[in-house]
Amino acid sequence: MAGYLTTHVLDTTRGLPAEGVEITLWRLDGGRTKVAETVTNADGRTDQPILPQAAFEPGRYELVFCAGAYLRDTGQAADEPLFLDEIPIRFGMAEEDHYHVPLLLSPYGYSTYRGS
Repeated sequence: MAGYLTTHVLDTTRGLPAEGVEITLWRLDGGRTKVAETVTNADGRTDQPILPQAAFEPGRYELVFCAGAYLRDTGQAADEPLFLDEIPIRFGMAEEDHYHVPLLLSPYGYSTYRGS
């Protein structure tokens, strides 16, 4: 199986998928190269893998979730500056496999894990 990368965002405060979160994927290979940009759908997921099989390469990557705009749009933002605005998650993909890196989000915290 060729490798690929998926993600999704769940709003743990509202108990709902986080629709409309902008996400950028960067490859970290001695520099920082933008690989993809997307926005989450009504299910909090991207419509397609953020890194499809045809573009997959093992290596170090960074997903950047634009949480601040989402928190403002849903009325969860506190005073400026926000506690959480852009959330970077750096991770490695060593083998050709399905990697799933979700974001569990609230206005004052987040977590992630390697999902399935």
